[in-house]
Amino acid sequence: MAKPNYSYEKRQRELAKKKKKEEKAARKAHGKVDGTGPGAEDAAAEGDATAEAAPTEAVGTGLPAQATPARPAV
Repeated sequence: MAKPNYSYEKRQRELAKKKKKEEKAARKAHGKVDGTGPGAEDAAAEGDATAEAAPTEAVGTGLPAQATPARPAV
């Protein structure tokens, strides 16, 4: 009876994992580039609605936007 070649089997598993990981990264990058990734329709719809609303973060900083306090009428 032939002896199993565990090194070959392990290498095949590693290659399959690597290929799957590369395909996933390519899908993810492709979705980010043209905006057709999962949830792209939702983000586009929300973008239209939030364009009129106050920004949720300070531009270019990634920090939450500071609310300006309402001034009392004098």
